[in-house]
Amino acid sequence: MDFGGKVVVITGAGSGIGEACVREFAYRNAAVVMVDSKASTADRTIWELRERGASIEYLQADVSSRAEVERLIPEVISRLGGIDVLVNNAGIQRYGSATTVTEEEWDEVLNVNLKSAFLMSKYVIPEMIKRGGGAIVMTGSVQSLTAQRNSVHYVVSKHGILGLTRSIALDYGNQNIRANCVLPGAIDTPMLRWAASLDSHPEKVLAECDRLHIRGKMGRPEEVARVIVFLASDLASFVTGAAFAVDGGLLVPAGGMAFQEAGPGTSKA
Repeated sequence: MDFGGKVVVITGAGSGIGEACVREFAYRNAAVVMVDSKASTADRTIWELRERGASIEYLQADVSSRAEVERLIPEVISRLGGIDVLVNNAGIQRYGSATTVTEEEWDEVLNVNLKSAFLMSKYVIPEMIKRGGGAIVMTGSVQSLTAQRNSVHYVVSKHGILGLTRSIALDYGNQNIRANCVLPGAIDTPMLRWAASLDSHPEKVLAECDRLHIRGKMGRPEEVARVIVFLASDLASFVTGAAFAVDGGLLVPAGGMAFQEAGPGTSKA
């Protein structure tokens, strides 16, 4: 899986799965563009990878904003000449039900998690077509297929990511553009640990997240990133419109009741 000569753009690249993707693509000789809304989160990763000779660019942008995406993509093209791979990874987690979530909270989650992927794809696809094709990988969730209690806007956004993936695969397949989606389970990221901190017993929430998986432990960001790298590579040339569970077997048990009961505020202690 050598990405020499390829330009990879990754959103939500400052931490968690996004940062792991930056490292995995850089290790495989890609020219990587880190896109994140917070400049400070990228400094350590950029320094470390450049010390190893990697080609890393950082661009700060709110990818849920059309104006910022319209500014971002030409800047990438100006610096690197084109785009071959897009990883739509930007996302946030919030909690609430259909009757408790405010309109502002709904818009925030749908904009960051879903609209950003739409906007980035909208403006990157024409550039990929100029290069003769490309690969798009979306970070969905096991909640792209199921649901967790008290997470209505997050669940809807992740269902939408899978629909967007399949629509792009269908509409642009004849122009040599592939689109696929990864569905992570509980992954030990700063976002997950923030969610656990909302509970009065965060350590019990983390233990419950481990217990949900057949392996008895949460996943690591790099375990998801390596699947994303595969889907973006030529080894996956006949894979498009697909959803890959990277969930440690979380979805395997019939009924999935354990998953339904997990989440902040649900520890029994």
